[in-house]
Amino acid sequence: MRFERCRMLFGDADFEKLQRSKILILGVGGVGSYALDCLYRSGVSDITILDFDIFDETNQNRQIGSEAVGEVKVEKLQTLYPGVKIINQRMDMAWVAAFDFDPYDLVIDAADTTKVKIEVAKKCYKKLIMALGSAKRYDTNKIEVASIWKTHGDALARKIRNELKKAKFDRNFLVVFSPEEDKCKEKGSCVAVTGAVGLTVCSEAIKKIIK
Repeated sequence: MRFERCRMLFGDADFEKLQRSKILILGVGGVGSYALDCLYRSGVSDITILDFDIFDETNQNRQIGSEAVGEVKVEKLQTLYPGVKIINQRMDMAWVAAFDFDPYDLVIDAADTTKVKIEVAKKCYKKLIMALGSAKRYDTNKIEVASIWKTHGDALARKIRNELKKAKFDRNFLVVFSPEEDKCKEKGSCVAVTGAVGLTVCSEAIKKIIK
């Protein structure tokens, strides 16, 4: 049976919770695609993925599905993960303002745009798990899980904290981040870290669901 070992691990009651949960993943690149894979294989059956990108050759070092160069990411991933719902939509401030997050039990933010991440946090912090910077690093031992207010050593986290403070927003939400010092100046990346961040996000999602 496909999920037999998941049932053994979680028990019937908690596994049913996983199957019933509704999860939205914002961005399915190097982090989001691994979060998707993990949740799908763990028995979550109602997953919606949102992205507006197409696969590029440079994605092939870290993104699931990226052998399909030139194809729309969400459409390709839907063929790899049958049953997943897709939204081929650019994430911008207007989209965040208009989108209804209420139907979802959890929102996973694996988006790239800082302003969008901040607005998503303001709108659905209670059910948010946010992935922060994972490029320019290769040491998975440095990955941490904490409140946004307890983050350290991550430039993106610092920027988000500062902008939230300016907006007088003091609510709590969970983030996965790495304080590892940047190992390059450009957009270098390693799937060891981007994938591990996505898998850590999945683990935190499972814990929240079965709690």
